[in-house]
Amino acid sequence: MPNPVDAITPDATCRVLRAGPAFVGKQGLSYTPAISAESVGARGLHMQIVTIPPGARAKAHKHEGHETAIHILSGRSGMWYGPALEHHAEAGPGDFVYIPADMPHLPYNASETEPCLAVISRTDPNEQESVVLLPELDAIPPAAPRASG
Repeated sequence: MPNPVDAITPDATCRVLRAGPAFVGKQGLSYTPAISAESVGARGLHMQIVTIPPGARAKAHKHEGHETAIHILSGRSGMWYGPALEHHAEAGPGDFVYIPADMPHLPYNASETEPCLAVISRTDPNEQESVVLLPELDAIPPAAPRASG
């Protein structure tokens, strides 16, 4: 069994930082990055905040070779998922969502009035590099019921 101390690089250290400037990702949503290869030299994960405006939805996509964990802070999010986006799930404040590597999915905001705010962590330290858009799936999900706020 390898010694965990051997895995620590000479320049590795603990860090506290604030989230960086927001950007719009390939998926079409607004992300505020924090922990990543770029910000702290992370080698196996990244963490950021996603904001889904009221009534908005992402583009259908998957994260090639990488798992995703999401924690909903506020608002409600729905998600179509599966090879043909045939499955559906909804999550609200305090809920955690797991998305396996290579799983097609299309998240959306289930409210017409309230933004959805969530923390995302993924096993890709570079975040956007593993994003594969699936335009052939963008029109597949039927309209989901909308919450009123």
